[in-house]
Amino acid sequence: MDAYFENAATPWEELGDGIRRKIVGHTPELMSVLVQFDKGAIGTPHAHDAHDQIAYCLSGSFECEVAGIKRVIRAGDAFIAPRLHMHGVVALEDKSTLLDQFSPRRDDYLSL
Repeated sequence: MDAYFENAATPWEELGDGIRRKIVGHTPELMSVLVQFDKGAIGTPHAHDAHDQIAYCLSGSFECEVAGIKRVIRAGDAFIAPRLHMHGVVALEDKSTLLDQFSPRRDDYLSL
């Protein structure tokens, strides 16, 4: 992994259903990922067995649910989903973007 991330030089990886991502950087213990959603796109509720996650909202807004509690987050807000806690989102605006932080790194993201 390069020591620098250049947003303009890094293409989005299309994940389908109105969601795309860019891996910003990673070490074995930490990973940062930009995830952008079309309006109405759904980050299906799920839980991680081995990863803690913090999702920081860079733009737009999301209806989030973490461990059964729903909230709307907007630019500057975040949610924390410790391992084994169910979480999911629905984008409320076009190009709503999260900066996801994972610990440890999501190796499954590197194998695509």
